[in-house]
Amino acid sequence: MPLYIYQVVREDGQPGERFEIMQGIRDAALTEHPETGEPVKRVVVAPFVAGSHSQTAIERKLKDPHQLENMGFTRYEKQGSDYVKTAGKGPDQINRD
Repeated sequence: MPLYIYQVVREDGQPGERFEIMQGIRDAALTEHPETGEPVKRVVVAPFVAGSHSQTAIERKLKDPHQLENMGFTRYEKQGSDYVKTAGKGPDQINRD
């Protein structure tokens, strides 16, 4: 079942509370808040698609030292005044000087 986002419609035109609700794809859109009875409208948002180039997938690859090395990258992390290699090829340490 898809997760839909709704927003309360206020009389003054200001954005109201947003909430999520699971509904069947063939269910009619809600017109009232299920708990308070206030008028609501469905909000259209971009779907989250977790493919190989999604932000989540990229962050996962950047955290894995083996993935970085396979992609040809070297990662250094600052430790004190030096940078220490945590992934890839290259010198084990880089000094600021």
